[in-house]
Amino acid sequence: MTAYADRAKLARLHQIEVERFVATHPTSARLHQEAKASMMGGVPMSWMAKWPGPFPVYVNEAKGGHFTDVDGHDYVDFCLGDTGAMVGHSPDAAVEAITRQLKKGLTFMLPTEDAAAAASMLAERFGVPQWQFTVSATDANRHILRYARLVTGRPKIVVHDYCYHGTVDETFANLDDNGNTVSRQHNIGPQVDPAETTIVIPFNDLDAAERAFATGQVAAALIEPAMTNIGIVLPEAGYLEGMREIATKYGVILIHDETHTLSEGIGGMTRRRELNPDAVVLGKTIGAGIPSGAFGMSAELTRRVQDSLHLEHIDVGGVGGTLAGNALSMAAIRATLEHVLTEDNFERMENLCTTWTVAVESCVFEHSAPWQVSQLGCRAEYSFRATAPANGREAAEADDFELQQFLHLHALNRGILLTPFHNMVLISPAHTESDLDRHALHFHEALEALFE
Repeated sequence: MTAYADRAKLARLHQIEVERFVATHPTSARLHQEAKASMMGGVPMSWMAKWPGPFPVYVNEAKGGHFTDVDGHDYVDFCLGDTGAMVGHSPDAAVEAITRQLKKGLTFMLPTEDAAAAASMLAERFGVPQWQFTVSATDANRHILRYARLVTGRPKIVVHDYCYHGTVDETFANLDDNGNTVSRQHNIGPQVDPAETTIVIPFNDLDAAERAFATGQVAAALIEPAMTNIGIVLPEAGYLEGMREIATKYGVILIHDETHTLSEGIGGMTRRRELNPDAVVLGKTIGAGIPSGAFGMSAELTRRVQDSLHLEHIDVGGVGGTLAGNALSMAAIRATLEHVLTEDNFERMENLCTTWTVAVESCVFEHSAPWQVSQLGCRAEYSFRATAPANGREAAEADDFELQQFLHLHALNRGILLTPFHNMVLISPAHTESDLDRHALHFHEALEALFE
């Protein structure tokens, strides 16, 4: 069964929403047209062209779980910068710390007290004792992979089919129909054939992982404990524990990229599910929107790395950066961890997300839509298939870009922002029951139009 069969009706409904959007967003339209003179596609970063509608909404200001655009419309923001603002826009505690640091200096390539305080909190939460900071999770992933190849002397990494780990070259790979590692479709200007650097395995497939590790070529497995960027794909019972076991068996460094799966709690899935990776990567959320990233290592991995480094040449080895661990980002991270990413806030966020999930599931059932909903802490998502996907390929095959564009534009026209890449919502500490009610009304109206 397809997600939605009547494509002519879908096209008509989408056109109605396009006309409504254009009529109600004249200032955004004008600003976008003017921006085309100096920015490719009229946007400062290419992804911003993927929002539903013929042009993106221009933001005027944001606070908590809402923002207003330049045309005066108020939105409930369930995208939250695709996790960059999962703590809500400009939380007071972070803003106060950032403001204080702005007056004291932004970046020195020297440490401040905030750095050690933040590292100590991360160590306690994730169970890996030694931390380094970057300006993004992409950089953190790049750096820990370099260290893994350094200490193991092995050339390759393992990733999951349809994974996403930022703009790390080695991760833009897929499995073809014959199970071979190939460059991911639409991979922009790959440096080398990814089969030279990477072995791709399906999520939830321990046999495939063992075959890859047994080659003796694998330095590290870089994984999300649950896939999030192709839609939420949850681990089956025993999968993550099995990955730990076989990684140890073959001397493979196991890295948890918790940039998005931090949604499951203050220590992400690693803490909540009592997992034991060799390294953890974080980004986005921990700096409340200030560009930030971090990676933590076990004591044993740290020892191996330090024993392999040469201080005289440490600045030209491909790890680090002049803005990494800058004073502003460290102030933001410390305040966010201490005052915003708290146990109480996560409990409230997850409870609200469960309410959202139940409402969407009820609406899907009411309209007999062949869709399902998955939840990961304060992150949830509906996908256009009847059962939860077990791996990235199953999730990808359920994608329906035109249907997604209609639903997202329908939401946008009713003051709700969803992430443009899939049907995900994030719940921040600032969201309320009334925000959920607004989404429930939109979703009911959209499914009524589709399935009446």
